[in-house]
Amino acid sequence: MMDLAQGVLAHDTRACARVLRIVDDRLPGYAEVLKTLFPSTGRAFVVGVTGNPGAGKSTLTDRLIQEYRARDAKIGVIAVDPSSPYSGGAILGDRIRMQRHATDPKVFIRSVATRGHLGGLSRSARDMVRVLDAWGADVILVETVGVGQDELEVTRTAHTTLVVMAPGMGDDVQALKAGIMESADVFAVNKADRDGADSTVRDVELMIALGKDTMIKMGKAKGHVVHSETAGLGGAPDANEEIWTPPIFRCVATRGEGVKELVLGLDRHRAWLAGTEAGRARRTERLAEEVREALREALIDAAAHDLRDEMRAAVRDVAEKRVDPYTASEQLVARFRGR
Repeated sequence: MMDLAQGVLAHDTRACARVLRIVDDRLPGYAEVLKTLFPSTGRAFVVGVTGNPGAGKSTLTDRLIQEYRARDAKIGVIAVDPSSPYSGGAILGDRIRMQRHATDPKVFIRSVATRGHLGGLSRSARDMVRVLDAWGADVILVETVGVGQDELEVTRTAHTTLVVMAPGMGDDVQALKAGIMESADVFAVNKADRDGADSTVRDVELMIALGKDTMIKMGKAKGHVVHSETAGLGGAPDANEEIWTPPIFRCVATRGEGVKELVLGLDRHRAWLAGTEAGRARRTERLAEEVREALREALIDAAAHDLRDEMRAAVRDVAEKRVDPYTASEQLVARFRGR
């Protein structure tokens, strides 16, 4: 395991591939590898690409790879596909749209399945981002499954959240609904050559305008406040501004139109994160959430292991109505704390 970790640090692609599989499968020793890699992480810029199914996330991700490679950046991609709730399998087809980069030694594309994990990502996605960071990626693109309005885990994984929309994905009421729309750092209206693109942009601007007061009150502490009158103009007017304005970009990913401007918008948000107190506070909160999530997973795994016999007995008691599930849970927690 340690030899593989050293291989990742030496930018060995095969070692990186093996470590990603070990981390994704949670094989014995995976945590020790991550501990070894951690001091060499923190340099990559992580962009989460999310949005509704059919918005063109994979095609746009392919174009983002092309644009960043034109800068000679080293790219890591994690493409998450949904697992079947029946068979447990996944097609892992997102990377099909990125095949032209498959032979590029400076592009590493990893497809993973959700394996039933909710939130738009797989359970291991955040750890895999860290592996690609240690491997030397300059930019890491994390493409989520086609997410719903409340599947926001990508916002806790990426530095910048890019929400991809397309004409015909819903009416103006759909745009007003809370969730992923309010978490966007940058908007991309893809398929902008179709009828309804202007309406989609207006719907987003309407959502911003109607939610302005609420977002100021709730989002200012996060450094995520929108002013609708400047929406679509490319983000905060200055990297030193404490208030970030999510810009809206029109794109036609199949033809590469608008992608260069979109990447410049992502650059501006990266500069804002690094150059403002609000941006740095947001990054700190993201790390705090990562620690909390790691603690939750560690506690659940430990409890499931130590209380496996008690849990089976509790399930039988609940099934036979000798105890309710709430009392059973309280009893299990008390037993775990007493160990």
